[in-house]
Amino acid sequence: MLNQNIGQGEGVYISTYGCQMNVNDTERMLSLLEMVNFVPVETPEKASLIIINSCSVREKPVHKVHSEAGKYQKMKEKNPRLRIGVGGCVAQQEKQKLLKDVPVLDFVFGTDAIDKLPEIVAQAYELQPNGYPQKVVSARFENEKPYSVETLVRNPGVSTFVNIMKGCDNFCTFCVVPFTRGRERSRTMKEILTDLNALAARGVKEVTLLGQNVNSYESDCSANFATLLKTIAEDTKIERIRYTTSHPKDFDQELVDISAKYRSKICDYIHLPAQSGNTEVLKRMNRGYSREEYLAKVKMIRDGIPGVILTTDLIVGFPGETEEQFEDTVSLIREVRYDNIYAFKYSPRPFTKAAKYEDQVPEDEKQRRLAKLLEVQREIAFELAKDYENITTDVLIEGPAREEGLYQGRTTQNKIVYFKDGTTDMIGKTMPFKITSAFPNVLRGEFAH
Repeated sequence: MLNQNIGQGEGVYISTYGCQMNVNDTERMLSLLEMVNFVPVETPEKASLIIINSCSVREKPVHKVHSEAGKYQKMKEKNPRLRIGVGGCVAQQEKQKLLKDVPVLDFVFGTDAIDKLPEIVAQAYELQPNGYPQKVVSARFENEKPYSVETLVRNPGVSTFVNIMKGCDNFCTFCVVPFTRGRERSRTMKEILTDLNALAARGVKEVTLLGQNVNSYESDCSANFATLLKTIAEDTKIERIRYTTSHPKDFDQELVDISAKYRSKICDYIHLPAQSGNTEVLKRMNRGYSREEYLAKVKMIRDGIPGVILTTDLIVGFPGETEEQFEDTVSLIREVRYDNIYAFKYSPRPFTKAAKYEDQVPEDEKQRRLAKLLEVQREIAFELAKDYENITTDVLIEGPAREEGLYQGRTTQNKIVYFKDGTTDMIGKTMPFKITSAFPNVLRGEFAH
C-alpha cells in the first residue's frame, strides 16, 4: 500500500516546457503529489523533489532538459533527500538513455505514466543495499487500455484546461508526437461532462478542450467532436468553450454549423495550423490537404461564423523548401490575415521521416525566412488590432493583470483586455467593455456603464 506521507510536507517544484497539454499535465502532477504530502513551491531551491516536464516538439527544449538538470547537481550534493526526475515527451522519447546521459536524474516517466507518479517517486526515495537511491524508468504506452482520467485541478479559477483525448494517428513527417504521446484515444463523453459539471460547480466559467487533434474525437457512444461541443453547450453551466488543436483536413461543415448555432458559448476563436502555404511542401509534410483545400476550409469557417478569429502554426525551412515555396507561405498569411501566428524554424526530430531527408535547409536561411514571416505578420496584426478600437465587447474577468494596478479579462476572440478600477467581485463575471486602445497582444478598455 502506498505511503500517503512520501512528501513529508516538503516542497515539489515542476518546470514546464511546451504545449498546453504539458501545462495541464503539470497541474495533474502537482495534484497527485499533494495527495502524498508534497507542497508546491515556487523555486527549485525550496524543493526536495524537482520534476522537469519536458517537450520534444522542437530541438531546443530537449537541450534545456540536459542543461537544467545539470544546474541541480550542487543542490543535490547539499541535500541528500533531493530527487530529480523528467517527465513529458523527452522522457517518453529517451527513456533509459536519459538516465545514462544525465546521471543526476533519479527517475524518468513518460506521458502515459503520470497517474503512477506517486508510486514512481516512492520508488525513487527507496535506498538500495548499497545506500544509493533506486533509479526508476516508467515509459510504456498503455494503448490497449481505455483512456479514462479524472480532471485534477487544484485552483481552477475562472478558466482551465480539460483533456478530451490524447495521442495522434496522423504521422506528419516533421512531428514526433505520435512517438511521444502514442495513438489516438478519446475519453467518454459522459466522463468529460461529469468533469465539466464539477468544474462549473467550483466556479469555472471557461474551459479549453485539449487534444493533439480534437477533430478526431470519438466517444464510446460514437459521438464526434461536434456532438461533444453541442452537448457541453446544452447540458453544462460552462459559459465559454474553447478548443485546441484542430487539424484542417478534419474540420468539416458540421463543426462550423454547431459553432454558429451555439455561438453564445463556443468562442469566436479557432486555431487552424497550416504549417506551410505551398502544396508540394504540405505533401512532403504528409498534412493531407493542399493550399487550395486549406483556403477552402478558411472560407467555409468565415462564411459560417462571420467575425471569427483565426490563428495558425507555420514551419519555415522544411527540408527541400525553396524560396518560391517559402513565399507561398508569406502570401498565405497575407491572404488569410491571421490575428496571430506561431512560426518556427524546422528542426529534425527523432523517429520522424523528415529528419532523414537529405535536402535540409541551412540554419541561417531558416532564420532569415522566419524573421521575414514574423515581420509580415507583425504588420498584419497591427492593422487588424485597429479594428478593435472604440468597439464595445463582452469580457470575462479573470483577475489582476501582470501590470500593477490593473485587472484583466478575455474576449470571446481570446484577446486579453487590461483595465483600471477592477475589484475582486468582478472576477468570473462577463461584462461589457469599450476598447480604448488596441495592440496585437493586448487591448485596453474601460467598463461600459
